[in-house]
Amino acid sequence: MHLYLHIPFCHQACHYCDFHFSTRMAGKTELVNALIKEIELQKDYLSNRELTTIYFGGGTPSTLSPAELTAIFEAIHQHFAILPTAEITLEANPEDLTPSYLMQLKQLGVNRLSIGIQSFHAANLTFMNRNHDVIQARKCIQDAQAIGLNNISIDLIYGIPSNNIEMLEEDLAAAVATGVQHISAYSLTIEPKTVFGHQLKKGELKETPEEGMSACFEFTHHYLENQGFTAYETSNFAKLGFESQHNSSYWKQESYLGIGPAAHSFNQKTRQWNVSNNATYVKQIAQGIIPAEVEELSPENQINEYIMTQLRTHWGVDLTYLSERFAAIGVPFPENEISSWVSVGHAIIQNNRLILVGKGKLIADGLSAEIFVL
Repeated sequence: MHLYLHIPFCHQACHYCDFHFSTRMAGKTELVNALIKEIELQKDYLSNRELTTIYFGGGTPSTLSPAELTAIFEAIHQHFAILPTAEITLEANPEDLTPSYLMQLKQLGVNRLSIGIQSFHAANLTFMNRNHDVIQARKCIQDAQAIGLNNISIDLIYGIPSNNIEMLEEDLAAAVATGVQHISAYSLTIEPKTVFGHQLKKGELKETPEEGMSACFEFTHHYLENQGFTAYETSNFAKLGFESQHNSSYWKQESYLGIGPAAHSFNQKTRQWNVSNNATYVKQIAQGIIPAEVEELSPENQINEYIMTQLRTHWGVDLTYLSERFAAIGVPFPENEISSWVSVGHAIIQNNRLILVGKGKLIADGLSAEIFVL
């Protein structure tokens, strides 16, 4: 079983992603208390209460103090069994990871870090409104490694308008040189209700053209694979044995429980998501109400989710399983579409699994839509 804690504390504007939370909507202490209460309320959501992964993600979980993290861990231990081999990840900003804080994280049981480096170019960090500099980016990794936290993932952003392939190569080379085991590389996403979105609308900012993004995507895959990283998911690269167990559970459609505002949960039959407004979340949890909407997944939904998630991974789609699912609902198997992908070099079939290759990885979402059950 997998536990995800969505921690909506953000001490900067995250212009490059979807998170737009504010602690003004509800006090930090109230939110922590609500998270602890929801852990109790949700303890029976899944039948198996043995945790194989715990993931602190969302806004900026590294703004939690050791005392607050301790209280959350105590609640988890009270209601769940944590396997000795559990992967316990905390997302963090570099400026939060002081040597003393890192040591306290290790003592609490955190054994994997996901650090929002974003870039090793000072100009890019300024552009993205980051609070850390390049020196802090490198130092926090070195400090973590020095105390034995050696399962580290870093995020990189590509497709920044002023950048080129040479700058991307420098970022990738710097990332590899740190000795981290995992790299997540994402294209810059400009959302409408952000500073970048407003600048784009007013013509003050130009997006990187699609062909430029495609070139960055392909270069990133080529470069990291040559450095011994496997692209086990479209945007995620890992050294052997260091794939994210937690994120892989999403892509493999395993059950998981999400705690916190906007957190999602999945138990094979239903998907539910908590209200995103912090104040509403805190109020309803205090009343013993889980503020979630629930969606019953139809057989068609389940097939489409399987296709969408599995095609983004290097293990691909099990064609036997997929054909059985199509047959069960009386829908013709999309043999022509799949044959077409193989013929143009977008996919291969290996051990009866459909795996995207080459440019097929770049258009994974579009290909998935071609064989969705409507």
